[in-house]
Amino acid sequence: MRRLFRLLKVDHIGIATESIEEGLSIWREVLGLEVDSTEEISAQGVKVCMLAVGDTHVELLEPLGPDTPVGRFIARRGEGIHHVGYGVANIEEALATVAGTGIRLVDERPRHGSLGASIAFLHPADLGGVLTEFVQSPSLA
Repeated sequence: MRRLFRLLKVDHIGIATESIEEGLSIWREVLGLEVDSTEEISAQGVKVCMLAVGDTHVELLEPLGPDTPVGRFIARRGEGIHHVGYGVANIEEALATVAGTGIRLVDERPRHGSLGASIAFLHPADLGGVLTEFVQSPSLA
């Protein structure tokens, strides 16, 4: 099978948490990570805090309510790793290529993500139980 795109890097690891403020004491004070940004993405029902680890990030995800994707994730599984995000140069090309393999797309079209990125998720049931995200940074758009 010929791929028309390649993954550029691990962009971030998304971690679901009930409270970013409480989680920051570990990530910032114990592990020494710096906060790059914090923003609310109401369309996805989440508050996001990006912590720099070299050229990648730990992304803390706090649900804005219990009936949001991250809120339901925490209710089912508890806090912890929610997804892995991979950088791509052309998200539309990546989605089209993956869709052609039979892997189900959660997002058939890119949507707005943190730090101005375009994002799209792939179904975890088709990828070994791992929710996978493609991320195209604004500099590549």
